[in-house]
Amino acid sequence: MTQTAHIMDTGSSRCQVHQCSKCRGDTAYYCVSCPCDLCPQCKENHVKDLQTIDHDVVSHRDKINYIPTQEICVRHPSHVYTKYCEPCQVPVCFHCRKHRTHRQLDVGTSYKTKRQQHRGTIHTIRSEALFYRPVLLTEIKADVKTCHTEFSPLQSEMLTKAQTLKDLIDKVVYDLLNNVLCYFDFKHRCKKQKIKMIRHIVRLRRYEHRYVQPAFTFSALQFLSFTKTALPQIHLTLHTSQLSMTESLNKEDVMESLSAIQITERGNRRVGNQCLLKLTSGAELHQSLTLTGVNRCYHISCVTSDRVWVSDINNLMLTDTTGVPLHRVEDSLSGLYGYRGLHTVNSESELIYIDRDYNINKLSKDMKTTTTFIERTDSTWEPWCVYWSPSTGDLLVGMYNYDTYTGKVTGKVTRYNQSGQLTQTIQYHNTGRGLYREPLYITENNNGDVVVSDIIDFVSGAVVVTERGGRHRFSYTGPPSGSRLYPYGICTDALSHILVCDYRTKTVQMINKDGQFLSHLLTESQELGAPWSLRYDVNTHRLWVGSGYNNKVCVYRYINRQDALTDEHRPRPDEDTMSSSTPAV
Repeated sequence: MTQTAHIMDTGSSRCQVHQCSKCRGDTAYYCVSCPCDLCPQCKENHVKDLQTIDHDVVSHRDKINYIPTQEICVRHPSHVYTKYCEPCQVPVCFHCRKHRTHRQLDVGTSYKTKRQQHRGTIHTIRSEALFYRPVLLTEIKADVKTCHTEFSPLQSEMLTKAQTLKDLIDKVVYDLLNNVLCYFDFKHRCKKQKIKMIRHIVRLRRYEHRYVQPAFTFSALQFLSFTKTALPQIHLTLHTSQLSMTESLNKEDVMESLSAIQITERGNRRVGNQCLLKLTSGAELHQSLTLTGVNRCYHISCVTSDRVWVSDINNLMLTDTTGVPLHRVEDSLSGLYGYRGLHTVNSESELIYIDRDYNINKLSKDMKTTTTFIERTDSTWEPWCVYWSPSTGDLLVGMYNYDTYTGKVTGKVTRYNQSGQLTQTIQYHNTGRGLYREPLYITENNNGDVVVSDIIDFVSGAVVVTERGGRHRFSYTGPPSGSRLYPYGICTDALSHILVCDYRTKTVQMINKDGQFLSHLLTESQELGAPWSLRYDVNTHRLWVGSGYNNKVCVYRYINRQDALTDEHRPRPDEDTMSSSTPAV
């Protein structure tokens, strides 16, 4: 309930000042979803809390659609902005003549339109950036101290190597100027060598004419002995200018000096989820949906935090939190093959799904264009499940093969790049035997592991996990209690847990990234009947669970943010006052 403070001024008039619904601070924001008034500090905690992360929080001036100040035109200081030039994307006043022929909108309308366009970015800043800030700032301050300590000796070493390299360059330049360009006259030396060679040939001819040709007066032995002492020894050499490093500092030393200190480019600083998130004591129901366009919920693919694709045996539809169908796909794989992971969504919000001809299609974000992403070329293999990898942009496909002659059933996992080219096939165990039999659902963990829900026979199955490179890590076949596993929908969460729906026990089981059973996250409920499909929303950290018995979808919370980050210290009163006057993000 909104609190108010009554303040009496000198004229004995009474006015009301809104106060925060959660504390005694002055309010500056309003939560449309709750609804409640919030001070700057409570607003920050409100949008960071995973329970209210998707709430719509606005400033009070946005609530009443009020622009507090009229800004003065920089070109005409005696007038204020009243219009917004859409082609030029600048505010204009009445006297801005060069914009009069352009399309102009009311500045207030344009403000609301622009704010709506950037609503997602604003929400990310409020719910994520502000939450990561205290952790990142702490790490940055520590890194600055570490860099100063570690860089000092490196800086000294760099200066020493730079001076050594400078001395080497000076020596080479000196040698070039004084020994090559000045004293080496290549033309003169070549002419001198040519004269020597001519003279030498003339002497050889004279000896030949005198001693060899006429009557052979000399014996061969005498001739050889004579020429050994009489003929001058002339060595022909190629004269070029060669600049060489000294032995004390050769080329390898210079290269080592230059590459000793490397500067590598890194991505954006990120905070590990282990530092930000924690498991709650149990799964808490956040929302329950009844979908009107499907009979079952065999597979779920999240587009946004409030829009998902859901499929049953014969239908594939897009819905929101109201459960009303927004769009349908008519050519998706149906019939007995509908209870598999037939679709996924990429980073561009495009739907990727398996059609009735076992081609893998891509539906554009505006849902107007369908293209064939991967065409089926091998009739012996059928794609049964797909998953788009957020980390690599690759598409993982679970394949199924049935040999009509031998009755043998085998499976494999193939990886395709963003161009639809096959880059990897995972099929065999380290020992050579097959890894999969009937891969129904597929996903990927944060460490790159490929996680597959595989059916072994009519009564049992396994969650088969391989490294990104294809090496088998483990196969989870059930909890330590000894009950066998019959797995369907699977997913992984931000803490690298693997969640799997078990049809035998009607539960959702949680195991860690190494295959150790942790808990039964969900048990059989009257509302769901049997959990069949799973999808984890990385933005709100909520779990979508679809029923295999009816058209119910339940959204659960079982992960929360660390208390140390959520419960930040409250600013001093003067800080509250300053924060209240700053514009809202």
